[in-house]
Amino acid sequence: MDLFLPVNRYIDHSNLKPYATFEDIDILCKEAIQYRFHSVCVNPFYVKHAKTVLKGSDVRVCSVVGFPLGANSPKTKLVEASTAINDGADELDIVWNIGAFKSGDYDFVENELKTIISYTQNVIHKVIVETAYLTEEEKKTALEIVMNSGAEFIKTSTGFAPKGADVEDIKLWKKLADGKIKIKAAGGIRDYETAVMMIKAGADRIGTSHGVEIVKGR
Repeated sequence: MDLFLPVNRYIDHSNLKPYATFEDIDILCKEAIQYRFHSVCVNPFYVKHAKTVLKGSDVRVCSVVGFPLGANSPKTKLVEASTAINDGADELDIVWNIGAFKSGDYDFVENELKTIISYTQNVIHKVIVETAYLTEEEKKTALEIVMNSGAEFIKTSTGFAPKGADVEDIKLWKKLADGKIKIKAAGGIRDYETAVMMIKAGADRIGTSHGVEIVKGR
């Protein structure tokens, strides 16, 4: 990879702010079309609208499930995921149950993910494990659980935790995954240099609300 890596196709261009308006989502989608980002990532309320704005483009629509805490009941998450797909979502970023994981109830966490994934086939699933709250050993266990769940991606962060993506976490997962799952780095990625650093470390996707600044900063 050279210095001027074309990062635009790695980017999930995101606006998950609680106060985002329809106008904000219009701008997000138009920017995604202009800069040929991989997708837009929006809250469930805006999936149908984003799909309409993006009609005719190759930009995909990503929605979040259980965002940002992951503490919803499994039934609530399943309904949310299914509704997002019915509204036009192509990809789901699912916040796993962080509290259950930290409590050591790994079976619950894995089974919840497997259930959501089994009922929402034919879309891409990315599981947000929120690395800011995990120890080094827990990050390894998290990778194993997400790989077992059948998800296509493991994702670092919601962007709402005290810390976002860390390049060392990307390197760790890249080494341990051995090509069996993809990695999405998110949280705190605001410039071209940081995005390239994450990609070189092994990230297959970048989640950011600063997509335009990143590509312009090249």
